[in-house]
Amino acid sequence: MGNASETFLLVSRISKEHDFLMGTIYIIFGVLSMAGNGILLFVAYRKKSSLKPAEFFVVNLAISDLGMTMSLFPLAIPSAFTHMWLFNKTTCYVYAFCGVLFGLCSLTNLTVLSSVCWLKVCCPNYGNKFSFCHACLLVAGVWCYAVVFAVGPLSGWGEYGAEPYGTACCINWDAPSQDAAAMSYIVCLFFFCYIVPCSVIFLSYTFILLTVRGSRQAVQQHVSPQNKITNAHTLIVKLSVAVCIGFLTAWSPYAIVSMWAAFGDPTEVPPMAFALAAIFAKSSTLYNPIVYLVFKPNFRKFLCRDVALCRRTVCGCLCPRGAAHKGTCGRPHHNDECNSTKLSNGLPESHGACRHCPCPKRVSGAAENFSQNNSPQQTFRVLKGSTDHEVAVSQLSNEMQSDFL
Repeated sequence: MGNASETFLLVSRISKEHDFLMGTIYIIFGVLSMAGNGILLFVAYRKKSSLKPAEFFVVNLAISDLGMTMSLFPLAIPSAFTHMWLFNKTTCYVYAFCGVLFGLCSLTNLTVLSSVCWLKVCCPNYGNKFSFCHACLLVAGVWCYAVVFAVGPLSGWGEYGAEPYGTACCINWDAPSQDAAAMSYIVCLFFFCYIVPCSVIFLSYTFILLTVRGSRQAVQQHVSPQNKITNAHTLIVKLSVAVCIGFLTAWSPYAIVSMWAAFGDPTEVPPMAFALAAIFAKSSTLYNPIVYLVFKPNFRKFLCRDVALCRRTVCGCLCPRGAAHKGTCGRPHHNDECNSTKLSNGLPESHGACRHCPCPKRVSGAAENFSQNNSPQQTFRVLKGSTDHEVAVSQLSNEMQSDFL
């Protein structure tokens, strides 16, 4: 690594085999991240009229992850395969700026989202007052928070430079040993962008899990545990654990290695350690959409509905015209059946009517409707703040998920 007149030359400090492996992993991550975040944004656009204020943070998270993927991966992939940084110094700084900006935006967004979830679940009197205006202000605050730390090295507070493994750029972790301002930047970055977010996320989801556990015990005194209530509790637990594990897995390795370089001897840190930590950090663009598409029923419902619609459209194009009077998907009176997606509260959805081209006929629909409409409905009273109201058992998990996100 060095400078020759106006040439900005960065040569990789890891083996060509490791660089090739990193480039391959980045390609896989890039494709999956584009697909996952693109699908998440598409689903959010399709359900834009029914988006809840807290779901703005899920959309903002997809935007920041997509921004990181589009700004970093096209530069990192060819550099890894050629075993050197292919671009100039200005591009290096832009790369580093985008990495810090979008990375901190995603990280801060997860932190704020966990706080909002805690507010809605554990403090419903205040959480029910959370509005679209509050969500927009917090989203703007997330970007401003990330911009402050991303602009810092460009204004003299900290410094951007080459990553120790040589084929990418980020914060110069050698600078703290030479400059007090760089040291203060690293300390603030570590405290406000790792310690504080980790603490807030961990505590928020811990309190959520404790609240859910107490609610579950109270509900099981009135109804059987084998119902939708258990599924709603399980869903919230899975989402909470997945977010915490994903956050720690993605950002902890990079935080540990960077602090090792900043406060220790940078020459003792293996370049491959930074390369692996960078891979884990970039994996955050991949797991975020997976978490919310897998564990978030509202998003999964709309995704399944759109997939069923596409399947039905393709099926209609492939089916012969004469099949219309043989009970196929082209029959008008079956459109409503095929459009429906039965998904609620984490229960498995059913798309049997649209899985194949011929739509099955409705069997004993009138009898089922009569049985459902005339069956007795269990209810119990739920206390919220200083008031209580009666809630049907079948609707309890809907309320819990609505409070959660």
